[in-house]
Amino acid sequence: MISIGEQHRGRRAFLRVGGLGMGGLALPGQLGAVQPLLEGLAPLTGKSVILLFMHGGPPQHETFDPKMDAPDSIRSATGEIRTSLPGVSYGATLEHLAKLAHKTAIVRSFTTGDGSHNIKPVVGKDSMNANLGSMYARVAGVMNPETGIPVNTLLFPRAVVPESQAGNNKFGKFASTGGLGSQYAPFMPDGQGPLQADLTLNIDRRRLDDRRHLLAQLDRFKRRVENNPAIQGADRIQQQGFDTLVRGITAAFDLNLEDPRLVERYDTGKLMSASQISRKWNNHKNYVDHVNSLGKLLLLARRLCEKGSRFVTVTTNFVWDFHADKNNATLEEGMRYVGRPFDRAVSAYIEDVESRGMQDDILLVCCGEMGRSPKINKKGGRDHWGGLAPLLLHGGGLRMGQVLGQSDAEGGQPREDPVTIADLNATIMHTLLDLSQVRLMPDLPASLQQWFGRAQPVKQLFG
Repeated sequence: MISIGEQHRGRRAFLRVGGLGMGGLALPGQLGAVQPLLEGLAPLTGKSVILLFMHGGPPQHETFDPKMDAPDSIRSATGEIRTSLPGVSYGATLEHLAKLAHKTAIVRSFTTGDGSHNIKPVVGKDSMNANLGSMYARVAGVMNPETGIPVNTLLFPRAVVPESQAGNNKFGKFASTGGLGSQYAPFMPDGQGPLQADLTLNIDRRRLDDRRHLLAQLDRFKRRVENNPAIQGADRIQQQGFDTLVRGITAAFDLNLEDPRLVERYDTGKLMSASQISRKWNNHKNYVDHVNSLGKLLLLARRLCEKGSRFVTVTTNFVWDFHADKNNATLEEGMRYVGRPFDRAVSAYIEDVESRGMQDDILLVCCGEMGRSPKINKKGGRDHWGGLAPLLLHGGGLRMGQVLGQSDAEGGQPREDPVTIADLNATIMHTLLDLSQVRLMPDLPASLQQWFGRAQPVKQLFG
């Protein structure tokens, strides 16, 4: 076991190293098991996916399909804004993303099948009730052997803003692995995940933004371990395991390694203070956490992908839920609290990744578990709706600059080319894996062989 921690209240810091374990597997054993991936014996493309889960169910009309020719009771409550694609408009809140529409693909015929609060497509029947990243990890292994970074990572707000609430698992367990086994659960750097039973990163989260403190802690950790007779007698792969683990942690979590101007561009907390978010909504704290964390979560996700994480799920706590009741804001107010940070964070990410020439290396997927009703309710909100939901994609080497599918006149159902969660999952897996090779892997259970065999990606995104 590795435990990096701090004793507070004046007690001396403790650092301890045991079997270099993680998720119930010894790290040397993991590296050995994953080594064939480096030798081309597994069907990995080397690409990554960031799944930005819009928890609560985002509205179709106020995001990417405003329907301004429809009656007032249906059309976007926030108006519309022209995009960089001729004849295409978005909801007016998304002003920065509108300028980048030629860099993205929008699906206007994405249907989630039901209007329930759950966490599909992250976990659901279309992923065998396992975290989608865990399905990938079952093929690819759980750790990148070159960097020591887990390939499947889950980021809640507390990963970057320590005072945030814990991740919301009320509507489904984000770290569920179905029948795959707990070793394939996503790594959760806020300390909530199953892997933390064997890899505990309990450096005070309030200090992770303090570069000097973080590096000093890791440096002390490294010196103590290197002076440990057990490590001195370790073989090469054990030494590699330790070195890559410390190096990967240090680099991935140190946001101070980024240009401060870039961090500021991502920082959605700059948009508004907590005092500007009305306390009349019971969802007030969720809105505050969303505003303060979303941009930095996406920046951290990009850094993790650079360091070898291949599936990163990003989510804030249950904010896309615009009923206009005692819990949730109206469409207009809610899009200020939720849509504006989304617009800033995703546009910052797109510009950042494009400037680095990484747009073909990472696929960004933005969607929720459902959409919102075509008709605005009497209080100025929209209710649960499974017929249609917004979907945005960027990068991954796929064909961008297009709007796929069409919705009906009210924006409630696909009019043509419906895209399902199964289609989206297949698109993600085709980006990460050569599925023709996956189906030949002899050690995959039959149920997984069948799951991968059914995969049919959205064909307009390829070729």
